[in-house]
Amino acid sequence: MKAANLALRFLLEVSALVALGYWGFHAGDGDATHWILGIGAPLVAAVVWGLFVAPRRRFDVPNAVWILLQVLFFGAAVVGLMMSDQVWVAVVFVVLLIMNVSLMIVWQQRGEPADLATDGPGSHDGA
Repeated sequence: MKAANLALRFLLEVSALVALGYWGFHAGDGDATHWILGIGAPLVAAVVWGLFVAPRRRFDVPNAVWILLQVLFFGAAVVGLMMSDQVWVAVVFVVLLIMNVSLMIVWQQRGEPADLATDGPGSHDGA
């Protein structure tokens, strides 16, 4: 179950990037703005995520910064969906995100590669 929660987390991360791209392609005036925001917003978000948040991140940051970056990342995706008139998609995204984060807290997951090893086929933790 813990591995499934981490898989959901990955899907939420990818969905957030897609949501940022969707927002970008629908924001602003003119084709150039659409393309810049549609490609630029998810690209910037992915770079920040990869550098500071991802399990194999380049730089370790304090927990408070790690949490803040996630709130900004997922919050931007939700706001982008809302601004693009995708309210129901945003609601479903938030519900799944709340479930995922709640389980990550209960199971003390931080999305590290070691978290996957504890829920492998030989694991007997009862989860």
